[in-house]
Amino acid sequence: QVQFVESGGGLVQTGGSLRLSCAASGSWFSIYTMGWYRQAPGKQRELVATITTGGSTNYADSVKGRFTISRDNAKNTVFLQMNSLKPEDTAVYYCTGGLKTGLWDYWGQGMQVTISS
Repeated sequence: QVQFVESGGGLVQTGGSLRLSCAASGSWFSIYTMGWYRQAPGKQRELVATITTGGSTNYADSVKGRFTISRDNAKNTVFLQMNSLKPEDTAVYYCTGGLKTGLWDYWGQGMQVTISS
């Protein structure tokens, strides 16, 4: 059974930083594209960032230059470094994994990130 252990969420002031982590179980991790989504209250879930097995990354325009996705295949972990945080970054953040972007097989349980103004 696939499990994700997410950590790093919480409350931070505008301009602050957080680092989200998502540790996955299973030998599939190294061959899967990994991603982070977020969902703010009353809004649809949106894709924040993705990273392929080869390390290629993509970001939503709203987070480019502020967020960095990375992965450690030896530890089956994907990270999201979030800098210069804004109140509009407030959301529940989810990690996900799949053979390619958009074909997600696994989801984390989500963790709250709140940015105070």
